[in-house]
Amino acid sequence: MGDDRGKKAGDPAGGAGPILAIESSCDETACAVLDRSGAILSERVLSQQEHLPFGGVVPEIAARAHLAHLPVLAATALADAGVAAGDLGAVAASTGPGLIGGLIVGSHFAKGLALSLGVPFVAVNHLEAHALTARLPGLVPDGAPFPYLLLLVSGGHCQCVAVDGLGRYRRLGGTIDDAAGEAFDKVAKMLGLGWPGGPALERLARDGDPAVHPLPRPLLGRPGCDFSFSGLKTAVAQRIAALPRDAEGVIRRQDAADLAAAFQRSVSLVLADRVAHALAMMPDATLLVVAGGVAANAEIRANLLGLATERGIGFAAPPLRLCTDNAVMVGWAALERLRAGLAGRNGLDTPPRPRWPLDELAA
Repeated sequence: MGDDRGKKAGDPAGGAGPILAIESSCDETACAVLDRSGAILSERVLSQQEHLPFGGVVPEIAARAHLAHLPVLAATALADAGVAAGDLGAVAASTGPGLIGGLIVGSHFAKGLALSLGVPFVAVNHLEAHALTARLPGLVPDGAPFPYLLLLVSGGHCQCVAVDGLGRYRRLGGTIDDAAGEAFDKVAKMLGLGWPGGPALERLARDGDPAVHPLPRPLLGRPGCDFSFSGLKTAVAQRIAALPRDAEGVIRRQDAADLAAAFQRSVSLVLADRVAHALAMMPDATLLVVAGGVAANAEIRANLLGLATERGIGFAAPPLRLCTDNAVMVGWAALERLRAGLAGRNGLDTPPRPRWPLDELAA
């Protein structure tokens, strides 16, 4: 796919050329090209539609879709950026955590390309990529210096993390059952909103009154910053079962909207409460960062901004397109590691991992 342009295979710093990044940890196939300063030269995200008939992600279908779409998407991202494959200085890919089939497809594609070009392959922890998104150039005025508090609400992950530095993460609290994103998807499914559920539920909630259905707010005010959403999900199911239905067994749209608004309000208040407790555990934090798919929810962002303002600290949330899974964050995390000399010399030997906790990353 091109010559090595004077680059030395195995050089952990790579060449001075741009980096191609790949994301395939779930149901988004994504590629991006960034230059060495972190400027985004191109980005492409393909949200797989193959899962719609099943109401959720089917791992085997996701892996096959990545395999079908990734080569074309990578070529398109390079063309958009005006970069030839032979001009790349490194290749990066999400290597975990996530669905193992998709991780194998994405990381092996990236490894093969890096090996053929004689440039470094950077194995990126998907959660670290979310955690570092706020440090992308231009997202936070004057940058996002360490340390900061991260609320990570991505898919099956819901945790408060002290980000002390690159590769230095302390988990202060996390979910003891369902994550916030899982709860959004499950409640949306109960309400017949289809998949993906989170955005559909937020749209419905705009027309609802959250005061109509008083719902529990699990762990609100309790010590620590753990989360629990299983009981809230059960309470919603009980409310749905008690709602009147038409002749076809469908609940009224207004009833569904009121319940969606009440659920969203409970989740947003619980997240803000738990983050407030986490801030008390991290008094040196001058910035609150929220990242992950649930961070795209407007009410949740507003509540967290209010909390940060009240505490006199900064607040950062990625633009909506960078909240959900994307390759820009993968490329930026790889660049941070390359700059710090933390990318490692044996990236090609890094296996994909379905589980890869943030606090296992060692500087």
